[in-house]
Amino acid sequence: MISQITERQSLRPTATRRYPSVRYFLWTFAISWTGALAVVAPRILRGEPVPKFAGLMMFPVMLLGPSIAGILLTWLTVGKNGVSSLAGRMRPFRSPVGWYTALLIPPALIWCVLLVLQARVSPVFAPNHFWIGLSFGIAAGFVEEIGWMGYAFPTMTSRHNALSCAVALGVLWGIWHLPVIDYLGTATPHGSYWFRYFLAFTVTMTAMRVLICWIYTNTKSLWLCQLMHVVSTGSLVVFSPIGVKASQETFWYAVYAGVLWATVLVVVLVWGTEFKRPRASNA
Repeated sequence: MISQITERQSLRPTATRRYPSVRYFLWTFAISWTGALAVVAPRILRGEPVPKFAGLMMFPVMLLGPSIAGILLTWLTVGKNGVSSLAGRMRPFRSPVGWYTALLIPPALIWCVLLVLQARVSPVFAPNHFWIGLSFGIAAGFVEEIGWMGYAFPTMTSRHNALSCAVALGVLWGIWHLPVIDYLGTATPHGSYWFRYFLAFTVTMTAMRVLICWIYTNTKSLWLCQLMHVVSTGSLVVFSPIGVKASQETFWYAVYAGVLWATVLVVVLVWGTEFKRPRASNA
């Protein structure tokens, strides 16, 4: 795909060739944050507090940003063939069982972290079993990844190594959630713990993004990335303990982030910063 982008970019105007990654994030944030603000603007202008339901309704609107920006920039830089290729990468992927097994990482780690905290710290950390919550990740996973992994990550890695691009994309992904951050999680609103929760959430999302990028690098399957996103978001909704305070939710997210980064470390040690195993020498 990258070679196709390079060939077609030479035929496009300069404005569509320069800084494609920067332009992608500017478009994404502008579309998402403007849409989110439009949802709650009437209440803000009237000086009314934003209820939780209205805050949650900002999120579906925000999903349009990554996908619209990804599709438009793919069309501008690659043309119709690029959009067709993007759609092709969203088809169900036939791969070794191992890559589908990787989808178990988020639920397994979340469940284990909460069980250990329940046993060692407080019963309040007992994992919930809100199974229908898995459906909450479907829209986020299948829509967002059209942009994040369908356009942004392949474009970024044309100039930099996979690990640095994955970390940068993960940080920006976490920041992208800023307008709705106080409406995510069990302990909302987070009050004085708002910023600390945001940091723990962003560190968690960055580690998860690195794992998604690892999967994409080895499979080139947008479908698997979408599933990983669905499972990650869904698992957070399914297992998040109910009744925790803002400080407790911040704490367990921080612990989960640490375990995720330990997993990332293993991936990097085994697969390297390009997320690819070195080929065996013929010598």
